[in-house]
Amino acid sequence: MATADLEWRITPGLTPYPGALAEMEARAAAIRDGGARELVWLLEHPPLYTAGTSADPAELFNPEGFPVFDAGRGGRYTYHGPGQRVGYLMLDLDRRGRDVRNFVHALEGWLIGALAGLGVEAFRAPGRIGIWVAHKGTEAKIGAIGVRVRRWVTLHGFSINVAPELSHFSGIVPCGIAEFPVTSLDEMGVSNGQKRFDLALKQGLDHFLFSLGGRI
Repeated sequence: MATADLEWRITPGLTPYPGALAEMEARAAAIRDGGARELVWLLEHPPLYTAGTSADPAELFNPEGFPVFDAGRGGRYTYHGPGQRVGYLMLDLDRRGRDVRNFVHALEGWLIGALAGLGVEAFRAPGRIGIWVAHKGTEAKIGAIGVRVRRWVTLHGFSINVAPELSHFSGIVPCGIAEFPVTSLDEMGVSNGQKRFDLALKQGLDHFLFSLGGRI
């Protein structure tokens, strides 16, 4: 199996961002040095904003004064908070295929497939990064993707809005896209979304890893 040498971890409660970032970076370094297994880590954070390497200060309003962290990933400002499923992926692309574009494409496909398992028809939108759905007569963003690759090990990953406080997104221009709203599984009428989404992700994990190519 593609997952035989990979750790799948779900951390309950709210995980402080600085500690998660430090652990992620340490784990990625250990993977590169051959001292640790790959990791898919699912968690939630307390309310906060993260700034990617392309973040524009004009896109941060933050009326509630949430902490803002430099994430070191690509992209712009993103919100994380309770009710949002965050997934951090520490995968060895030296083993699974040195193709960052394919990695992002496969990650999008994995998330879209998991949402389909919940009856949600999600899709890619040309020119707009992230995971999108049709909702209330327009297109709305339900998931964000922001990754970094260091020494061919991936860091960061994705977030899917299960049942967060959507008003918190008004403190930023999410991922630099102001023309479209954000939504959540809860707003779309999906019940027990987090447990069901986690299960759907795990069921699709082998297919995601195979789609990366390389040496399984």
